[in-house]
Amino acid sequence: MNTAVPSAVPSSSAKRPGGRSAQVQAQVRAALEELVAEQGRERVTVPAVAERAGVSASSIYRRWGDLSGLLAETATHRLDPDRPLPDTGTLRADLAAWARELIEHLAKPCNTSLLKAAAALANGDEDTDCLRNRRREALALVEQARARGEATPTAEQVIDHLIAPIVFRLVFGGSRCAGSWGSGWWGSCLRSASERHAHASHV
Repeated sequence: MNTAVPSAVPSSSAKRPGGRSAQVQAQVRAALEELVAEQGRERVTVPAVAERAGVSASSIYRRWGDLSGLLAETATHRLDPDRPLPDTGTLRADLAAWARELIEHLAKPCNTSLLKAAAALANGDEDTDCLRNRRREALALVEQARARGEATPTAEQVIDHLIAPIVFRLVFGGSRCAGSWGSGWWGSCLRSASERHAHASHV
């Protein structure tokens, strides 16, 4: 029986803290959260975060790229990219558990506010740490299911059909994402994969 698998090790292209301690990174995140709570996400700037955290603005740019990257990573940093992922025995149940975890975390008011701010500032030129981590997790779940012999969608289809709708609803919707809300999206994704797999086996 499979055991829970950790998501893939971050690629070398992901931004690194450049030797800065975890304590300093925590100070930067805490400063960001405080400023968003005090002033609203629209008024927060990298220099303001740096001043509150007691670090240089250039160190924030080196680590997170820009304010959007810092906002997105702060909204999701408690979702440890090396944590065990669901291994229930089926991809459908794995994705359901994964989606519930993400929804419960991102639906917290502070995290939703940070996520909205990150979406407003995103320029689309480069993936954020948040997206890179979710893509690695999706790939790990898909590969785990393939090892069990299941027909699967691609990791990118999981992102498009499951994660993207959740994030869209949280960022632009006025109501909370219920734990069962995403089931129609990933159910459709899995059905499509199964149909392609069945077709290929008869060709």
